[in-house]
Amino acid sequence: MTIYTKRIYEEVSEKDGKRILVDRLWPRGIKKENAHIDVWLKEITPSNDLRKWYHQDIEHRWDEFRLKYKAELEQQQAHLEQLRQWGQQGPVTLLTAVKNEDHNHLTVLLEVLNHPVSS
Repeated sequence: MTIYTKRIYEEVSEKDGKRILVDRLWPRGIKKENAHIDVWLKEITPSNDLRKWYHQDIEHRWDEFRLKYKAELEQQQAHLEQLRQWGQQGPVTLLTAVKNEDHNHLTVLLEVLNHPVSS
């Protein structure tokens, strides 16, 4: 499974493969016709409440955010499975507008995609 992450503001590359936007809000300054996305998968992003809560104190809420977002992702098994299938068919690039490359929802999403919990 080949899944990359990238800021949507970065240049489009042939290596990107299927480009999937995984932000709840449309990125500022990007026109939809210029975004070069194949899918906008809002459903797999953190809920509005969780996103707002986290952004109030990103520095101190990272660990708790990870746990809460993982709990939300447990309810998104169909979308997670779809992402895994796309990743098995070819390269996939998950796109986001977030600036913090280390502490964002994509790092949690990748962790869940790469290490599914078996029931």
